[in-house]
Amino acid sequence: MKTWIAAALAVTIAPFAQAQTKWDLPSGYAVNTFQVQNLQWFADEVDKASAGKLKITLHPGASLYKANEIKRAVQTGQTQAGEFILSGASNENPLFGIDSIPFLATTYAEAQKLNDIANPYLEKLLAGQSLKLLYTVPWPGQSLYSKKPVASMQDLKGTKMRAYNPATTRIAEYVGAQPVTIQLAELPQALATGGVDNFLTSSASGVDSKLYEHVKYFYDVNAWLPRNAVVVNQKAFDALDKATQAAVLKVAQAAGERGWKMSDQKDDEYLKELAAKGMQVDRGSEALKRELKVIGGRMTIEWLKTAGDDGRAIIDAYRAAVPR
Repeated sequence: MKTWIAAALAVTIAPFAQAQTKWDLPSGYAVNTFQVQNLQWFADEVDKASAGKLKITLHPGASLYKANEIKRAVQTGQTQAGEFILSGASNENPLFGIDSIPFLATTYAEAQKLNDIANPYLEKLLAGQSLKLLYTVPWPGQSLYSKKPVASMQDLKGTKMRAYNPATTRIAEYVGAQPVTIQLAELPQALATGGVDNFLTSSASGVDSKLYEHVKYFYDVNAWLPRNAVVVNQKAFDALDKATQAAVLKVAQAAGERGWKMSDQKDDEYLKELAAKGMQVDRGSEALKRELKVIGGRMTIEWLKTAGDDGRAIIDAYRAAVPR
């Protein structure tokens, strides 16, 4: 009798035990960043929308994989999903770096237009790598942090400039600085030990990583708005039932919209906090902007030479939509 009951319970319980799917979602960013907070919202909402059938466990702060390892880990199925900064992969294909061309798109409205035009090409590119794009969210505009005052790009010559993607490496080369590749999580330590003198990053990173403890000058050049992408391994997505797939996509769309709004709203708050923490915040920076625009024009030409027909189509469509 006991054996029969145990067998009946096993049959009854088995479908429920098999019903829940678990995904890991690594991020290279700290838990206090708005990007990771939005990721957690996404994971929580997917749990609700799927009625518990899909459980996503978030791994922030490069705790599961380093930031520059995450994309490959998702491609190879080592983890089901992940978040990475698109421009960090632009050595693989120039299309990944379109949002990091200096002064191509410098406002949230422009960045949204570029995002809308480029995303179909991005989705196709990622699909060829066994990845499905769920959503993208931009960081606030990239601005210049420096240990010493900067009146012109000439002041950066001979310094150590942090680079996190090919675009920032190229900018360092243009101004005669030494590019030093350092992930955001390692930047405070590099600043403390003299490994970096200046860098381009967002107001959000300055606050979240307490960069104001090491750097005193901030120039709001707002050169570009780089996007983070949240992707899932295509096989992992295909293994979900149709209802759960639909739930993931619906929540992903909401997370993307939510993330864009959060980024925009928080940028001004971050700038005020940087000033409150003792940084000298220059909200004009017109001279630096002019110099960076010249570099941006050159980099656009360089990018177009490598980006092929798709790159040209994106730029042409964007310029038609956002005339200068």
